[in-house]
Amino acid sequence: MTTVIATLFVLGIMIFVHELGHFLIAKWVGIRVERFSLGFPPKLIGKTIGDTEYCISWVPLGGYVKMAGEIPDAEHVTGAPDEFMSKTIGQRTAVIIAGPLANALTALVICWAMFFFQGKPVLDPDNIIVGGVVEDGPAARAGIESGDIILKVNDLAVSQFAEMAEAIHNHPGDSVLLTWLHEGRETSAWIVALDTVVLNEAGEEVRRGLIGIGEGYQLVPAGFFESMRLGAERTWIFAEGIFKFLYGLVSGSVSAKMIGGPVFIARVAGDAARQGFGSLLWLVAFLSVNLAIVNVLPIPVLDGGHLMFLGIEKLKGNPLSLKQRAIAQQVGLFFILIFISYVTFNDFLR
Repeated sequence: MTTVIATLFVLGIMIFVHELGHFLIAKWVGIRVERFSLGFPPKLIGKTIGDTEYCISWVPLGGYVKMAGEIPDAEHVTGAPDEFMSKTIGQRTAVIIAGPLANALTALVICWAMFFFQGKPVLDPDNIIVGGVVEDGPAARAGIESGDIILKVNDLAVSQFAEMAEAIHNHPGDSVLLTWLHEGRETSAWIVALDTVVLNEAGEEVRRGLIGIGEGYQLVPAGFFESMRLGAERTWIFAEGIFKFLYGLVSGSVSAKMIGGPVFIARVAGDAARQGFGSLLWLVAFLSVNLAIVNVLPIPVLDGGHLMFLGIEKLKGNPLSLKQRAIAQQVGLFFILIFISYVTFNDFLR
């Protein structure tokens, strides 16, 4: 139940904000919006207010804003001033880009709020302080608690969390001798690292030893403007990571097996929710940036595809014919369906 609620919360925020961006700018430039839907048909519930029907539909994997005259054919376009095709290319571009932009701004606001209300994390530069400890994991069974300080792994002195983690990762299923400080008292114990199989960037299965601890940090108060700077930096870090991942997919340095789909999002959302509401908000911020970037890719049926159509219209002086758009949309939809099927298959394999 936690996973279901967390998934609906994450997807609901991303979809609502995205469609709200389209909706508000459409209204602002004078376009009549016929329907605002969270989810895809069939419709679950709906209510008409003014010219717009607001509804929630059964398939919670997206949403849409249906604008008057959006389809450029004689049946749908009458030339009325409140239709989509009656607006300038600049106005239509603003309506299309507003969805991804709303997602990016949402991520920025969430990141700012997390730093402003929770504080900024500060690591101890000289010691490895234990943060979270997985319940009933190898470390917990050995008596390691949050706040303890890790000193050695197999008699190798360590002072950085990444250094300690690498030493443990290299011993999947083996016993490692861990030395740590607990309430000022030095303690040592042999701990059997879990033998975990994960995928590397090339999509290859690799074994990795884990004992179930996370790095600890202190939360130091951050002011309004410092939080804005930190929020912008964190949002850019998310975006930069996504751009690098997409480049890796194109160049072949990253396997397509690393792409996550709806099932993967659900699992991660459930895990984040169990860690706390703050972790869930960080996930919303990251996925919002991801949605913003992916949606502007030049693929028909995505916002980037619509922007591509507008660019072609600008160059040739008139919009693509309905037949040309329909063919492009069908190709794009076929690609998206194949893509979703593939990533869902990957999710189940994981």
